[in-house]
Amino acid sequence: MSSSPNTETKPDSPTEDRTTSTLIGRCVDRCTASIRGAFLLQFGLWLTAILLFTETVAAANGVALANASRDPLDIPQWLYISTGGATVGASALLATFVTDRVYIRSLHTWSLSRFTVENRWQTIGWIGRWCGVCLLVLAVYVGFTGPQLPNASLTVLLTFVGIRAVLPMVAYLGGNLWPAINPWRALVSKFPTGIRTYPEQVERWPAVAGLLLLVWVEVVFPVSTIPRVLSMVIIGYTAVTIVGAVLFGSDPWFTNADPLSVLFRFYGAVAPIQRDSEGISVKLPGSELTDSDLITDTSDVAFVVALVWELTYSGFITTQAGASTIEAFVGLLSYGGVQARAIIVYTVLLVSGYIVFFGAYWYAGTVTRRLTGTYLSARLIAFRFAPPLAAIAAGYHLAHYTGLAVSLGPALGMALSSPLSPPANPLTLSPPGWFNALSIAFVLVGHLLAIWTAHGTAYELFSSRLVAIRSQYPYILVMIGYTVISLWILSLPGALPPYLS
Repeated sequence: MSSSPNTETKPDSPTEDRTTSTLIGRCVDRCTASIRGAFLLQFGLWLTAILLFTETVAAANGVALANASRDPLDIPQWLYISTGGATVGASALLATFVTDRVYIRSLHTWSLSRFTVENRWQTIGWIGRWCGVCLLVLAVYVGFTGPQLPNASLTVLLTFVGIRAVLPMVAYLGGNLWPAINPWRALVSKFPTGIRTYPEQVERWPAVAGLLLLVWVEVVFPVSTIPRVLSMVIIGYTAVTIVGAVLFGSDPWFTNADPLSVLFRFYGAVAPIQRDSEGISVKLPGSELTDSDLITDTSDVAFVVALVWELTYSGFITTQAGASTIEAFVGLLSYGGVQARAIIVYTVLLVSGYIVFFGAYWYAGTVTRRLTGTYLSARLIAFRFAPPLAAIAAGYHLAHYTGLAVSLGPALGMALSSPLSPPANPLTLSPPGWFNALSIAFVLVGHLLAIWTAHGTAYELFSSRLVAIRSQYPYILVMIGYTVISLWILSLPGALPPYLS
């Protein structure tokens, strides 16, 4: 784990503790009051969401496969209150009582013995990627020639249940398998690559734009309901990927510009199983999120924030409140057809909401610099506190897509077993009502993991204990804000996105 420059003054030591005990004692009350104020604000956000929305139901599982089962669930008010209180209490405990640097570092560096797989990894990757190529070709073919029923089409089920739902879960719960099964890497290996040098100043901005573009396509075009349209989008994505990798080289393209590869990389950093040049190791979940090498550019921060926002956006537009908002804005526009106006509204909502999310996070770096008085730049501080957002995104994803994966998993299995002639009415499951309540737990677990990793980052970044605690206030408030919005969305009745069905 890379070390970071320290601010302030001197490292913690017994001598320092003895000589500065009086000063620390005077600062304790002030620090405690600040912490209390920050978390009272958190509690206020929770209480506002609870009081405004007392009748709650499970939210939709995103835009994908909008016809999937979405059974309503009444969630008692005490559940929101208790979970909100637990979050606030746990955050306060993490920020005030766990101040032993050695203990924090030991948790983040703990790992089981490494398992060497490098001698087999090339073979595993070759088999996995070419199996992926076979599935890619089959999915495109079936999309054009197979049944145009979304719940029976291998193309739709493989894309949205397999790639959109299950593989990210595997990445942040187990480990990142995408490098071993990426079909586009296998295709690119058959072409000469590296005609031009990838421009370093561009960094991963193409991946940020690509992720937001994929979300926009998922919303605006009927890719989750008409397999033929989805096949055309897959062909377009394949063409762009092959041309980009041939032009700039396979490794630079998939490291910087390919949105799926970057997405799985950040989700994989949350996982307890990690692979590097020395082999595979088992760590505590989120341990890699304190690595200073994970976020190295503003584009990395933008991508992680996009992971959080795209799930928030997809969840919001599939609620009754989201549908009413979109209908209201479409009604305000007076030019063009209804669908054209709707596309404008969906696009503006996607872009403007992302700007707000990114701006709130970036401003927290400026506030942290003021609170701590450090010589570190706000930009560097933002880099170091950004990785924990991947844990929040993982919690959001698990909350939104677990029901979809369970409900349509059997249908995907039937489509894989008979891709050319799947049953017209495939088996789908209806999880019990209490199952949807797990979404709240998933959001909160992601939130708590993010707070813990941010806590560890603060103690790596700042030498003073009080400054390390103070540095977390803005980011904890931003994380809580993200989480409250997500839980608010989960509390809203589901609805189909208007004008696009």
